[in-house]
Amino acid sequence: MTTSLPPLIPRPRSPERGTRTPWRSLRHRAMRWWSAANLVSNVGTWMQLTVQNLLVLHITGSAATTGLSLSVQAAPGLLMGLLGGAAVDAWPRKLTAAVSQAVLGLVAFVTAALVAFDLLNVVSLMVLAAVTGLVATVDAPACALLGNDLVPPDDVPSAIALGSVVSSAGRLIGVACAGVAVGTLGTAAAYAANGLSFLCVAAVIPFLRPHPGAATAADPPAARRDRFSGAGARDGMAFFVKRPRLVALTVITAVSAVFGRNYGLTLAVLVTGPLAGSSEDFGTVATVLAVGGIAGAVLAGRMQRPSVRMVGALAAAGALLQAVAGLSPGLIPLLVLVAPMAVAESVSDTAGTTVLQTDPPPGMRGRVLGVWRTAETAWGLAGPPLLGLLMEWAGPRGALVAGGLIIAAVIGAGTLVHARRTASRRVPATVAVEPAAAERAAAPVSHGAFPPSVDLVGGGVGDVP
Repeated sequence: MTTSLPPLIPRPRSPERGTRTPWRSLRHRAMRWWSAANLVSNVGTWMQLTVQNLLVLHITGSAATTGLSLSVQAAPGLLMGLLGGAAVDAWPRKLTAAVSQAVLGLVAFVTAALVAFDLLNVVSLMVLAAVTGLVATVDAPACALLGNDLVPPDDVPSAIALGSVVSSAGRLIGVACAGVAVGTLGTAAAYAANGLSFLCVAAVIPFLRPHPGAATAADPPAARRDRFSGAGARDGMAFFVKRPRLVALTVITAVSAVFGRNYGLTLAVLVTGPLAGSSEDFGTVATVLAVGGIAGAVLAGRMQRPSVRMVGALAAAGALLQAVAGLSPGLIPLLVLVAPMAVAESVSDTAGTTVLQTDPPPGMRGRVLGVWRTAETAWGLAGPPLLGLLMEWAGPRGALVAGGLIIAAVIGAGTLVHARRTASRRVPATVAVEPAAAERAAAPVSHGAFPPSVDLVGGGVGDVP
């Protein structure tokens, strides 16, 4: 006797299935084009960066002048970051990004021509560096916000994480291509390739269409133009400092950047010094850091609405791993600790970038990124000297341990302060409402009145940033 089995019924497809995949932003056609163009641009940028410092050192013959050229390029971010962000809020985003990419491409082509004809000198070098830094104050926030406009709000973390993966992949490919290009075509070829990569992005931008659900500003042109002014920049700064979560994010990122993350310095000295390793051993550590960063970016793509609390928790975890890594007795234990450290810090960075780019209202995001660029440039310039002093005082192990503990302590102290402030907001409000609630309970209930059980205390009391 045979028994017939009931037909298999496929499990209903969950409407949320796929909403947390790290690559969900690639479902949107515009994001696929944007990511491809950004990969090309990152390859070109890293081709140029690979040979840039050596070229400057060859032309000037001075390490101090080489450092000065880097400072000249960074200075506009410190001095003009606020106005650059105001320009992004005031001008049409696609046009702003396309023009800035084209100008950067022109700068790269001019540099390539000067190198090819042996006309590049210190003066022209400084001028080109300053122009590059000035244009970048507009280009960086414009391109970041344009990418977010191509996907719905829930997919923004995925888009930011995808950008991090594209940047890491572009770095690996660009460094490899630079060696081939310089060996076969000369140094000018790296600059020319970077110019072509900028033009590639500029050519793609006009065909991108913002997602209908994206949170974009729709102000009249007159209101947008008013933002590109000193008053508009001041409005951005005022908004930033009055937004607790943005201030907290700034503190977390600044202390992490100054006392951690500079592993090209601290881990290089640790590996080649106390651990008695070689430059190849540090190359292995750097590779693990890079792979961990990519893995962390992929994991971060699963987030939908990250919070500053998450950023702080992951940054503190990475800092504690850094402190333990400073005590590593050998290379293998160091590699075991470096991998999760890189993952935690990469997820923290992606979550922080998502909060920074989505927390402000659409019409304020350019100016918020301008404020951030100014602050980021400040701690980027101050961090290496401070870390160098810490290493001279405590050595590489002491710098890693002390830096990690400082980061964790600052984040922990901030968490306690925030918890106490939140508790102090809630207690007075509850006490003030309780007598009124008692009177209502004792009085007869009339038609149309709220019943005594209705909670009137909520309504935003104790809201956390």
